Amino acid sequence: MSPRSASVNEELRRRSKERLLQAAVELVSERGFEATTLGDIADRAGSARGLVSYYFPGKRQLVQSAVHRLMHRTLEEALEREPRTEDGRERMARAIDAILGLARDRPVLMRQHMAGLLQAEGFVPCPEQRRLAELLRDTVARHGSRDVDGDYPMLRALLMGAVYAALVPGVPMPVPVLRAELFKRYRLDWELGVPPDTEAAGGRDDADLSRFFATGGPTGLGAGSVPGREPEVQP
Repeated sequence: MSPRSASVNEELRRRSKERLLQAAVELVSERGFEATTLGDIADRAGSARGLVSYYFPGKRQLVQSAVHRLMHRTLEEALEREPRTEDGRERMARAIDAILGLARDRPVLMRQHMAGLLQAEGFVPCPEQRRLAELLRDTVARHGSRDVDGDYPMLRALLMGAVYAALVPGVPMPVPVLRAELFKRYRLDWELGVPPDTEAAGGRDDADLSRFFATGGPTGLGAGSVPGREPEVQP
């Protein structure tokens, strides 16, 4: 059998990384951070265990990247859903609802994420986090900010604070209350975005996260490909 081309190997690496990100989100949501091992993540992803350390220096970095992927894809989906809009107030409302929705719907995962940010290594920059930052900066700009560099960090801090407040064990604040405060700050009408007890048009809140972690690719990856298990790829 002839060797795989460089482009096919690159595609296999991309798919393996996507599967690792999805597996990390799923397992931490189910078991928590401490009970999830890198071996567990590799097994769930159907990837060779050696690829985990090739892509990520450690479990904390992998999980942060995975959660940031879920966050930026959730935010992107909310901002671009139908009916699409360029209205800055509506987009700000959608952004707030998207992030608060993750705290409401995936509390274990988001609680573990917030705890990780308070560890020694803190906020780990990665491509997923940068994409999240780009979307939030764009939201601030479209909302009419005259100082995006100053207003973006404030929005980020307010959203992080709201998520934290919603997830504090024993004394969580209701998401509608936190939403009301954020909407008041940004002068948003309650009916904008996705008010509590309503569902976004075309929106889904289910256990299937595959739409956020695209693993599809070109066919013809070789006869050695096995469903559920990526072929061995040399880093």
